[in-house]
Amino acid sequence: MSRNSTASLFAPEIVGPAVTASFKKLDPRALIKNPVMFAVWVVALLTTIIFVRDVASGGAELGFSFQIVLWLWFTLLFANFAEAVAEGRGKAQADSLRKVRSETEANLLTADGSIERLAGASLKVGDVVVVEAGEIIPADGEVIEGMASVNEAAITGESAPVIRESGGDRSAVTGGTQVLSDMIKVRVTAAAGSTFLDRMISLVEGAQRQKTPNEIALTILLAGMTLIFIFAVASIPSFVAYAGGQIGVIVLVALFVTLIPTTIGALLSAIGIAGMDRLVRFNVLAMSGRAVEAAGDVDTLLLDKTGTITLGNRQASEMIPVSGVTEQELADAAQIASLADETPEGRSIVVLAKERYGIRERDMASLKATFVPFTAQTRMSGVDMDASSVRKGAVDAVLRHVAEPAASAAYGSRVARAFSVGADAKAEQDVRSIAERVSKAGGTPLAVARDGRLLGVVHLKDIVKGGIRERFAELRRMGIRTVMITGDNPMTAAAIAAEAGVDDFLAEATPEDKLKLIRDEQAKGKLVAMCGDGTNDAPALAQADVGVAMNTGTVAAREAGNMVDLDSDPTKLIEIVEIGKQLLMTRGSLTTFSIANDVAKYFAIIPAMFAAVYPQLGALNVMGLSTPQSAILSAIVFNALIIVALIPLALKGVTYRAIGAGPLLRRNLAVYGLGGLIAPFIGIKLIDVVITTIGLA
Repeated sequence: MSRNSTASLFAPEIVGPAVTASFKKLDPRALIKNPVMFAVWVVALLTTIIFVRDVASGGAELGFSFQIVLWLWFTLLFANFAEAVAEGRGKAQADSLRKVRSETEANLLTADGSIERLAGASLKVGDVVVVEAGEIIPADGEVIEGMASVNEAAITGESAPVIRESGGDRSAVTGGTQVLSDMIKVRVTAAAGSTFLDRMISLVEGAQRQKTPNEIALTILLAGMTLIFIFAVASIPSFVAYAGGQIGVIVLVALFVTLIPTTIGALLSAIGIAGMDRLVRFNVLAMSGRAVEAAGDVDTLLLDKTGTITLGNRQASEMIPVSGVTEQELADAAQIASLADETPEGRSIVVLAKERYGIRERDMASLKATFVPFTAQTRMSGVDMDASSVRKGAVDAVLRHVAEPAASAAYGSRVARAFSVGADAKAEQDVRSIAERVSKAGGTPLAVARDGRLLGVVHLKDIVKGGIRERFAELRRMGIRTVMITGDNPMTAAAIAAEAGVDDFLAEATPEDKLKLIRDEQAKGKLVAMCGDGTNDAPALAQADVGVAMNTGTVAAREAGNMVDLDSDPTKLIEIVEIGKQLLMTRGSLTTFSIANDVAKYFAIIPAMFAAVYPQLGALNVMGLSTPQSAILSAIVFNALIIVALIPLALKGVTYRAIGAGPLLRRNLAVYGLGGLIAPFIGIKLIDVVITTIGLA
């Protein structure tokens, strides 16, 4: 998971605007959304009015009152600064995205087939535009004709172009990206102002960030605690008067501010914004904070096999000949059949024959060979030469081919004689036996035949990504169940699942099967995450609690998911879960610290406030604070400064570790609970020494 340094958090281009925004956010209409900080604003305003009155009337202890008032406003400014810094990083990215959303012109395809040049902003949903090499795609849409390479670096940060084509799962295009080659026709799917890029800008700016359920619940809790302490503090003057003493409003305000949970109240919004920002910086766009939070609570993780668990392209790993044929002979024929095969599988066969058997590549022209391409009907490919023919492909297709001698009449008399003999029964039995063994091992068998003679099988293997087994073990320790989804047969799926270390698998999966699996898991009270890129994935993406759509996917998939991976890397699903858990861990850790921090502050301020009235409370002055005034001022100063000290932690997040709920709770209590108790004792005492030494109290 990528992390930014503390230096980058406080870069000048972020800090400058954040300082200005801190003052703007003192507007009570903005602060009222945060009950804790709004309460601080009210009492800060009250103490300011009282201080001005005392100055006018010549009241006592003006210096002490002024410092309390000053630090109350600092507390508010520091809280606003934390939120402004979190928002600032999103706004910086939004500014770069705005540069992409420039005014572009579009080539509108009219009903009579002519091209009309007009402003991109005037396009409507359903319009068809023609975009040629070098031009900017004017609006979000779907490719309906053609294929082109597109530069999406402006939104993904990746310089490598991507292919967009009609009729598949890579048909969606984003307005503001550039066509680098060829020409495509695009049907507009979003009007100006509601494009994918517009949504990205508003989301990364935080303009549409809604509080998550957990955040709302915590806000209600903090508001309730604040209300309780309002009544508690309001009752104190009566008790003091009953004991024959008196207490000023300024001191009561200081007590109130140190009692309420100002630390977590000040940082709560920044934590939520930073959680979404971490995903954005990871090139994942969360459509809501709810999705990020849900990712942290995921119980079941559905992952596609190809491209997520495996490398995506099957690789030739072994040449297995039938009886009477050498591996060298099989490798030679397999390489010849693959020389013009530009698929990853074909290239891997050529490489395997060259590296393991020392067979050099040959030129198709010198062999006077004609390449026979793969088709869905024949399910095999190969090469025809003057006096020879080689085929490779699906086992049943090759067996059927060698059993049809009439099909080879055009190859010459020697070939015809070879085919007329028919497939050798023993070789056929060997091929079927080898193919079954390869399938059980999770591989894909390709049969190879030359001049009607079966030579053997090439073992194509799905290569499981390095380290993926360890990552699944890590998720298991977190209590997350992993399920591999594949269209493979159960035998192949079981082999790959065992090698990868997933907890379960769904073989021969259809869209209905995926949807049923998600609903079954949710019926058990579990949160489910999955990724997809095709239109057939849209129902499951919409049903999942965390649906990650690939940016290369169809418009339907992107609309159905609540996250979009701009890099279209399915393996990010694991990192997304980690970022979600980090968000929850950060909020929980800082809440623990804040509550423990408040408990410790009571030992500083309460004995100092009531020592004159109740001398017995002097025994609780365990810090040995100098005077009641220095104790109160030290607590208020510490209360403000601890917010600044915790801003980097709130924005970067607590270090993520894959541990269960029990160990996590113990760690939180040990690190943040104990730390929250100890820090105020040290901090307040140091501040007390400083302000006493320089005579501030």
